[in-house]
Amino acid sequence: MTRYLSHIRLARNPAAQALAPLLTPFDKAARRSAQHNLLWSVFSDGPDRRRDFLWREERDGSFLALSSRPPVQTDLFETHQVKEFAPALAPGDRLDFQLRCNATRTERTGALSATGKEKKRHIDLVMDALRAFPGRDDLPEDAASLRAPQRMKLAREVGQAWLARQGEKAAFRVIEAEVEDYSAEVLPGHRGPRRGQPQFGILDLVGRIEITDPAAFLAQLPQGFGRAKAFGCGLMLIRRAG
Repeated sequence: MTRYLSHIRLARNPAAQALAPLLTPFDKAARRSAQHNLLWSVFSDGPDRRRDFLWREERDGSFLALSSRPPVQTDLFETHQVKEFAPALAPGDRLDFQLRCNATRTERTGALSATGKEKKRHIDLVMDALRAFPGRDDLPEDAASLRAPQRMKLAREVGQAWLARQGEKAAFRVIEAEVEDYSAEVLPGHRGPRRGQPQFGILDLVGRIEITDPAAFLAQLPQGFGRAKAFGCGLMLIRRAG
């Protein structure tokens, strides 16, 4: 199946810019949901269409998307930059990568849903590991600054281990991986007190991998890695290592 890698940018015309606060709001939780709906506008061709694209926001506010269909051009956007995505890979090829992801593990609960399916629980790995560390309010004043380095160290360890497991399933070997950033965001649509609100963690991983089975890797790449794909996670960007 042909895949397309697209660079999508909101138009700079007055009409689009007037809608910008609604299309890409400042509030992080609302922003990710709005961005997802914004990208749906160029990929969804009917009410029954299921999401078949991955996306991520770039630093300049534009978007990259990997999809099974090219995006539709509308007046809200500048002319899309679209190219077919069909990398020719061989075993042993090394690729530099960027991956924004929500790293989780799935646990069985033993309970059944109303339809008889077994309920499962998705555990955010970094958040789960961070529970072992004291909160900022629990640290003495002179030690409070230690939490940020500890947090990033733990995020790096958890992210590297999670990525290695992804590689075992998706036919690549991790040569090196670093965490450029880690943040926790509120799930879009949450209403209620801030304390105890549902959140998900976002890791920005960069590094280098080695391909062991090109066909298996290229089959997994459009499916994405981790969860929260509707909110801009899961798309691995690759290029040949220099």
